[in-house]
Amino acid sequence: MSLENISSNRSFGGWHKQYTHTSRTVHCNMRFAIFLPPQASESNRVPVLYWLSGLTCSDENFMQKAGAHRVAAELGIAIVAPDTSPRGDNIPDDPEGAYDFGIGAGFYLNATEAPWNRFYHMYDYVVKELPAVIEAHFPVSDVKAISGHSMGGHGALTIALKNSDDYRSVSAFSPIVNPAAVPWGEKAFTNYLGEDRQTWLEYDSCALIKKAEKHLPMLIDQGDGDQFLHEQLKPGNLLQAAEEVGYPLELRMQEGYDHSYYFISSFIEDHLRFHGEHLK
Repeated sequence: MSLENISSNRSFGGWHKQYTHTSRTVHCNMRFAIFLPPQASESNRVPVLYWLSGLTCSDENFMQKAGAHRVAAELGIAIVAPDTSPRGDNIPDDPEGAYDFGIGAGFYLNATEAPWNRFYHMYDYVVKELPAVIEAHFPVSDVKAISGHSMGGHGALTIALKNSDDYRSVSAFSPIVNPAAVPWGEKAFTNYLGEDRQTWLEYDSCALIKKAEKHLPMLIDQGDGDQFLHEQLKPGNLLQAAEEVGYPLELRMQEGYDHSYYFISSFIEDHLRFHGEHLK
């Protein structure tokens, strides 16, 4: 598979680069960003943290705003940030142009309902296609962790819970932990997956954590000043589900913090060091 490098920037002794490629999974050109730390070389393939962004975001938000490169360079961790959905003129979108569904809002699932089911297979893209591309073209190993924010936190948690042998650790900022029971998830899941709510639970962390066969180290940070906390995020639901089955979840409520990248940049070092311990 050919990649097109569209930007390269030196950063903390490493490189931040953007690429596009033609995806077989979502049937369009996809863009991703990668930060390669200075330790990365053909003789020293480094582990990877996959970062999944939230509603309205692309690969650029985290790389430009989170301030993650310095610590990733110190720890020798590559970071890969995919886009949040397929994009293009032929990609179906929310008919009303809303931000919480369609382009920019793929919800990291495999859609089963037309017309979304031809393109919106972000689950397979993140779990299968993208890691294969990254490991084939860059000096990285198959040792990986996953993290994300909001919708991307939902994606990181569900992907890790469904593929626990593939990841060493998982973390999230302000994740949508119970999408089957909140407005964002209900809208997206009805359109992407249909009316059968039982099928929704395959992408709901509160349901998945109760049947997890393997316990991954899991860290979640949530601001108590988050404007979406009570209606859309509901971290207490996941904490309760984890306690019911003895899943070792660390949930940290951070006083006064909101849903923005100011919050993420304040605690991203903690998350990188958390993953660094498990990626060794």
